[in-house]
Amino acid sequence: MRTGVRLALDWGRARIGVARCDGAATLAFPLTTLRSGPDAYRAVADLVAEHEALEVVLGLPLALDGTEGPAATEVRRHADRLVRLLPVDLRLVDERLSTVSASRGLHASGKDTRRQRSVIDQAAAVEILERALDAERRSGRPPGRLHPR
Repeated sequence: MRTGVRLALDWGRARIGVARCDGAATLAFPLTTLRSGPDAYRAVADLVAEHEALEVVLGLPLALDGTEGPAATEVRRHADRLVRLLPVDLRLVDERLSTVSASRGLHASGKDTRRQRSVIDQAAAVEILERALDAERRSGRPPGRLHPR
């Protein structure tokens, strides 16, 4: 298992949930929510520099059957733009049902999820990062697929 901070992104049309892990890569936690739009790419690059991240993990919204639909195509477009600004690797990881899991977890803990969309986005990013870290622990290899530069 590689050590080092990773940032995870749950990139949506309106908001981007951001999570990070500690330097030992054992604990993922919510970091912030960014507004989607042209300034988001620079904001993510700034977060990478600020947190001295080893890599960025971007959730790829696959369909339940594992195929890529319009949402995955959109995330790939964002990845194409983002990777040019990053001094670190960008990895695409399966994020199926991460937002559903995050919403259920927040609801179970007593949070009113209807009025806290940004919290759900951050929790989804935590879910994405936890899955990525678990996959790396199990396999000994970096998670997902490396996005080409």
